[in-house]
Amino acid sequence: MNPDRLRILKMLSDGKLSAEEAERLLDALNASSATGPAPLAAAPPRYFRVLVDTIDGQGPTKVNIRVPMQLLRAGVRLSALIPPAARDEVNAAMASKGLPFDINQLKPENLDELVASLSELTVNVDRDDTRVRVFCE
Repeated sequence: MNPDRLRILKMLSDGKLSAEEAERLLDALNASSATGPAPLAAAPPRYFRVLVDTIDGQGPTKVNIRVPMQLLRAGVRLSALIPPAARDEVNAAMASKGLPFDINQLKPENLDELVASLSELTVNVDRDDTRVRVFCE
C-alpha cells in the first residue's frame, strides 16, 4: 500500500483527521498518482551531422561531418560546413519541411532555434547525382 495513503488512514484511525478530511486527502492523492510522474524531457542533441554523397566527372565524393553542438555554439559558422553546391538544396529542403531560413545567414543566436527544430527533423535532398542529409543527433 502507498505510504501516504497508509499515513492518512492512520491519522483517521487516531482521530487526528475527520472522515471528510481523509476523503479529500485520499482523493487528492489518487488524482496526483493518476497523472503519474512528469515525462522526462528528451536529451538535447549533441552533434550536428551533414552527410553528402555525390558523383561527378571525377568520381564519387563522400562528405561525413559530425560537429559537436558546443563547437557550433562557440561561434563556428554553420554554412561553412556545408559544401557550396549543396547549400541551396538544403535551404529548399528545409523550407519544404517548414523551416524557412537561409542557412548562409544563420547566426549563433539563432542556433538554439535550429537545434530545437532539427532535433525531430531530418532533411534529405536526393538528386540524380547528389544526396544530402542534415540532422542533429
